[in-house]
Amino acid sequence: MVRREDLVAKLRDYLHRRISLQELVNWAEDAMREEELEEAHFEELRDAISRLGLADVRSFGLTWGDCEEMLERLGYRVKIEIFEAR
Repeated sequence: MVRREDLVAKLRDYLHRRISLQELVNWAEDAMREEELEEAHFEELRDAISRLGLADVRSFGLTWGDCEEMLERLGYRVKIEIFEAR
């Protein structure tokens, strides 16, 4: 079962560059095909995962704003930290 926390973890990994866009898309495609979605957040999960499954198509893409909106719909806020590179 895909839970809200699973999707948030995948988005976090993508935003922190621990996984590629293609890995995120593959996960979303697998989740839609094979997994049951958490009932309490079914609509939010379905919408976000469906959107992520198309993120590798040029006309859809995936922006920072898209990720932020998905996370907000799931009850999370994004906090950005900027620090000097060394």
